Amino acid sequence: MDGLIELLFKYRPVVFERGHVVFGASGAARIVAIALGIAAVIAVASYTRAWVRGTRADRAILGTMRALILALLLLALLDPALLVASAVPQRNVVGVLVDDSRSMQVPDVDGRTRADVVRSLLGSENGTLTRALAERFIVRVFRTTGEGGQITDVGDLSFDGSSTRLAPALEGTRQELEGIPLAGLVLVSDGADNGSAGTLDETLRSLRARGVSVSTIGVGQERFAKEIEISRVDAPRTVLQGAALIVNVDVAQRGFGGRTVPLVVEDSGRIVGTQDVTLPPDGDVTTVRVRIPAATPGARLFTLRIAPQPGEMVTENNSQTALVAVRDARARILYVEGEPRFDVKFLHMAVDDDRNLQLVTLVRTAKDRFFRMSIDDSLELVTGFPKTREELFAYRGIVLGSIEASAFTLDQLRMIADFVSERGGGLLMLGGRKAFAEGGYAGTPVADVLPVALPSADEGKPVFHEVKVALTPAGAIHPATQIAASDSASAARWKSMPVVTTVNRIPRAKPGATTLLTGSAPDGGDRTVVMAYQRYGRGKAIAFPIQDSWLWQMDASTPVGDPTYRTFWQQTLRWVVSDVPERATVAMATDHAGVNEPLPLNAEVLDRGYHGVNGVSATATIIAPSGTEQQIPLGWSGARDGQYQGALTPTERGVYRVRVTALSAADTIVSDTAFVSVIDPTVESFGAEQHAALLKRIAEETGGHYYTTAQAANVANDLVYSNSGNTVVQRLDLWDMPIVFVVLLALAGGEWAYRRSRGLA
Repeated sequence: MDGLIELLFKYRPVVFERGHVVFGASGAARIVAIALGIAAVIAVASYTRAWVRGTRADRAILGTMRALILALLLLALLDPALLVASAVPQRNVVGVLVDDSRSMQVPDVDGRTRADVVRSLLGSENGTLTRALAERFIVRVFRTTGEGGQITDVGDLSFDGSSTRLAPALEGTRQELEGIPLAGLVLVSDGADNGSAGTLDETLRSLRARGVSVSTIGVGQERFAKEIEISRVDAPRTVLQGAALIVNVDVAQRGFGGRTVPLVVEDSGRIVGTQDVTLPPDGDVTTVRVRIPAATPGARLFTLRIAPQPGEMVTENNSQTALVAVRDARARILYVEGEPRFDVKFLHMAVDDDRNLQLVTLVRTAKDRFFRMSIDDSLELVTGFPKTREELFAYRGIVLGSIEASAFTLDQLRMIADFVSERGGGLLMLGGRKAFAEGGYAGTPVADVLPVALPSADEGKPVFHEVKVALTPAGAIHPATQIAASDSASAARWKSMPVVTTVNRIPRAKPGATTLLTGSAPDGGDRTVVMAYQRYGRGKAIAFPIQDSWLWQMDASTPVGDPTYRTFWQQTLRWVVSDVPERATVAMATDHAGVNEPLPLNAEVLDRGYHGVNGVSATATIIAPSGTEQQIPLGWSGARDGQYQGALTPTERGVYRVRVTALSAADTIVSDTAFVSVIDPTVESFGAEQHAALLKRIAEETGGHYYTTAQAANVANDLVYSNSGNTVVQRLDLWDMPIVFVVLLALAGGEWAYRRSRGLA
């Protein structure tokens, strides 16, 4: 299209975009030309009336065509021209950025790799783009990956960069060329960008403000004919040993719709599972739920893989890894009951053989008298429910049974709410005649935390209801409600579960909460919430308004030795305490890193009341895969209390262990161990098609243009008319454009042909 425009209009489109139209005729000449034009129009009109014997329509058509002919001649007499800034030859620099990441090794350009195409454009003095640019500009070539920087020969690039971050590459090149005449930047890339979208937006605005245009050359196919990609793996970062570990895997494809392929799961190279996947229609994504055993403690590196299929352009994106920390720890949960009841006995029976759960129980037997179970020492809970944040926050979860709100002070109710929102703990409220609204919790701080709406306490007394429990769509895929070996078996088991009862009216969950289980009377009727949860601050709150779930174990229809009740409560209580932070936590932006790539470390250090602590001596202990230990001091970030920062640069492949220790005058705080896997990064293999839309946006927002590789030579022709750098103003005539003569001939020929056809010639 650009070539056709240049053929008809004499100049490339960029000239018209950046030029200004002027007229070369003097003032007197313009007056004469206009007078002649008016006289000519009058003459044409007279001629048309006097000599044309046609109809009114004939006169109108012929008059219009002749007027257009005269108008074009008049325009030519005015000597129109374009004034446009033009770069002074060999007095301006053009910065060329070459994408040298791994995605440039994809062989999708007529059997050649994208890197081969780049070498043909820039690889030598005879390169198409190099030769075109060098005729008018001083060319400087830069790379986009790693630390960037200028290169002397594209042939030296290995195209093995682990990721592409366009924003720092563009900004770094601009800064390096600052202070010298810069005609513009040229980006040769497939458009893959692994950086922050917000950072790129800021960079483009900065380039635009400085008048630096970016011309982009897209390399590679915009759409692969055949492709399978595991686009996302969603797995928990930490689980307790033996917990139900369910990983959601998103699979996208093109060209293999309807085909069934095996999805293989490996644990550090050992196959631990296989699941058949039916691929969705082209362009769609299917989510596969995979159950993975979490029996071995430590860092588990799970690889989920689909074997490459014939015709795939990229096969590295057929697999992804998930790093899961399986913790062999004993999570302490405080269980408080306002009266002795069967739930206490059966809950303890369910978890007593679970080495990772400790249900510390406080049962009120009379006024101000409590029975304690599973305590660590004789002084624990000796005065009843904890009265300080430090004592309460030592637990990872709280279970409130049938105990009224008035059994707690207002400060204790606030502490329970803070336990969830600030400490990040889990809260579970069970059903009972003294729970929920029937226990007077409406209007208390605890009611704000709960995921269900509580009716007011004066709406009546507890009402007994039988409930037949059913899964919701969300419950069908949640780990806590998986009570059998597969999703289908679990759903079937829930349908056969015995009827239980409730005395709590819970008609609906709060907006934003998720309902996992609902229930209704065995003969039908309105549904009520049986299990719902919501995130609240740093933690989560769960409502389970059933007062006798032990019937799932003791009902006559339940076979002796049936593990359903125990499985449900072990998984539910593990869920209550999952992802509950310690007083010191260490976080990394990613679970996977590349060798010699700096990885930021962010740590949070809290006191016993879970308030941020400043001024401590914080150190990260790094243990490499080889066992080598390294100490990295962490400094206070200054952003908020208790936040410390550092950086790790891994030098070995494998799994690194990271633990933070914070020392103060009266306290030593140690974090759980965090893990990061150092492998050959594969991020460049995902979304490997050319991202032409991003390249076009970069060009448009900076005043540049987008080109295909076939159009690359035109970059030099367009950069000549850059408004930046050393330029001179050129005057380009417009009166002799070929389009003017083409239109004149067309109008004259058309006028004659019309008269001949109407018998008026």
